[in-house]
Amino acid sequence: MSLFDDDFYSTKASRRDTWRMPRRFPNQLPGWLLPAASGAVVMAALFMLFGGGGESAEKAAAPAAVAAMAPPSSGASASDGGSERRMSDSVVDAAEKVSPTVVSILGSKREGEKETARGGAIGLGSGVIFERNGDKVRIVTNNHVVEGFTQLDVITVAGERRKATLVGRDQITDLAVLETDGNGLKQIAEFGDSDGLKAGETAIAVGFPLGLSYTPTVTKGIISWPKRTIPVSLGREGEPDWEMDVIQTDAAINQGNSGGALVNLDGKVIGINTLKVADMGVEGLGFAIPINQVKVIIQSLVTDHKVKRPYIGVVTQNLQSFAGTESLKLPSGVKRGIIVIEAVGPAKDAGFKSGDVIVELDGKPIDSTLALRKYIYGSKKIGDKMAITYYRGSKKSTVQLTLSEVTDK
Repeated sequence: MSLFDDDFYSTKASRRDTWRMPRRFPNQLPGWLLPAASGAVVMAALFMLFGGGGESAEKAAAPAAVAAMAPPSSGASASDGGSERRMSDSVVDAAEKVSPTVVSILGSKREGEKETARGGAIGLGSGVIFERNGDKVRIVTNNHVVEGFTQLDVITVAGERRKATLVGRDQITDLAVLETDGNGLKQIAEFGDSDGLKAGETAIAVGFPLGLSYTPTVTKGIISWPKRTIPVSLGREGEPDWEMDVIQTDAAINQGNSGGALVNLDGKVIGINTLKVADMGVEGLGFAIPINQVKVIIQSLVTDHKVKRPYIGVVTQNLQSFAGTESLKLPSGVKRGIIVIEAVGPAKDAGFKSGDVIVELDGKPIDSTLALRKYIYGSKKIGDKMAITYYRGSKKSTVQLTLSEVTDK
């Protein structure tokens, strides 16, 4: 395992057409079981493949400066160099505006573990200062940057290390909010509008790859696609059981960049960098959580310290991936559904048992944990009634239950 605990996923991790997310989420969420095999990531190998820092703002600006100084080459006009110079200036301006609001985040002790012998950081990431709260400031970052740590610190652009406290975090959206002493921290990041992004727009990633010094690194690219839906695996088998809407960018994102800012040329934050695909032959596949989604989630984290969601209380596995379906004694026509492995909370109260196979929610066919979760989170609220149709052996039944709130274990 590498020193740098970050989200880098190899396309070789699974033969399925899914994005593996082994360290971002725990093996199960309250009331759910996510199909499961190893959730570990071989960070050392990925570090060798992607260990170099991204292109800096100064390096990115160099070609434009050279072009401006050199005589126009054949086929190129002086105005082309001027355009490049203006772009370079815009990148510099945007970087200077947002960089003071980006901090490095260190996790120095894991839950249930003794502090490392050398007392150094065992987790690294980035964060963005987004609001003041009295004499403190609040910082948004990724959940996977802070999850499992009992001690968190931030390092400001001035090189000052400050203790941070966790305000709230959410595993599903991979977002978290921290709070730290705001003395001397004068600048607050300005959020932009991620709904209006266009493919081809300039994008700037700002963060602390590999924990390099206390000066944030700036890389430049484009918005490859403004709204990419990627299936992710919350468990261990690589089976998709959640989907994220993300911004795809080719701006260099490296280990330690998670939780940092994706910025437009106005210096406004349009996304929170969260992951990339790391594999041989794969270049420029980075992803950020759109800032319009972030705004909603961080408000919940500040107010409630979590995101409140309904649940039915079933530990499940997809029927179509279950070996030995004959033991369930289902009718021959039932090929898709969700097997109840364990029932708790509302599902247990409604009489569900291990081996029941859910096939409909409110009369709508449901054939996977992903579909079940998307329907409940997208269409239902805590306290709502929901009709669940299921098979117990060959017998088909429908029961109605009341959705409860997911509680932390």
